Amino acid sequence: MDYLPQASSLQAAIKNKYGVTATLKAGHGGVFKVSVDGKLIYDKDVTYRFPADQEIFDEIDALKK
Repeated sequence: MDYLPQASSLQAAIKNKYGVTATLKAGHGGVFKVSVDGKLIYDKDVTYRFPADQEIFDEIDALKK
């Protein structure tokens, strides 16, 4: 499945909420991972689904505490 549209949408949501531009890296085989400052906060290989924006926001916010 092509996750680029969803990844691009999440990238825009992160930019809108936090004012930073997330970097998208091409993968293969449905890989989708999110890292913040080198720390993995989401891995589709673990959940077997694409995350909702709020899930990623919650993980980012938790890192800021």
